[in-house]
Amino acid sequence: MSRIGRQPIPVPAGVSVQIEPALVRVNGPKGELQERVSRDMQIAETDGELTVSRPTDRGEHRALHGLTRSLIANMVQGVTDGYEKRLEIQGVGYRAALQGRTLSLSVGYSHQVPIFPPEDIEFEVPVPTQIVVRGISKQRVSEIAARIRKVRPPEPYKGKGIRYQGEHIVRKVGKRA
Repeated sequence: MSRIGRQPIPVPAGVSVQIEPALVRVNGPKGELQERVSRDMQIAETDGELTVSRPTDRGEHRALHGLTRSLIANMVQGVTDGYEKRLEIQGVGYRAALQGRTLSLSVGYSHQVPIFPPEDIEFEVPVPTQIVVRGISKQRVSEIAARIRKVRPPEPYKGKGIRYQGEHIVRKVGKRA
């Protein structure tokens, strides 16, 4: 039994972890998350730390080991702090607005594009050209942010569109006479 990858996951106070044969449940102040994990991985909780160990050093087990550890660490962080992704809108007349819980995007189409959030995701629009996506699941927050970006991805000539905050768009040179 190998115990390589000795990075234990600290479990803060107020967070409870239930370990079942193929399921891990993490409950904290912001909510509850659960994830199916491989039966080959052994997960143990000792002294407020979670450790994940693998049975062999085969490539398949090494990959599952890293994946399992990352998923559990993301769940622990999600139920304590949560996750957020920030998007920027660039372009003349492009803007976002909240209508109840629904995000309404005006990004150059003949109509506004509504984005309906799932139960565990919330949107915030501090200014009309910024969108904040918040939630406890890193996967869900990233998926919804990618879906919003896909409505009008940044184009390479003028840079207009929806992009992640801090994302650099490689610009192309236009026609030359």
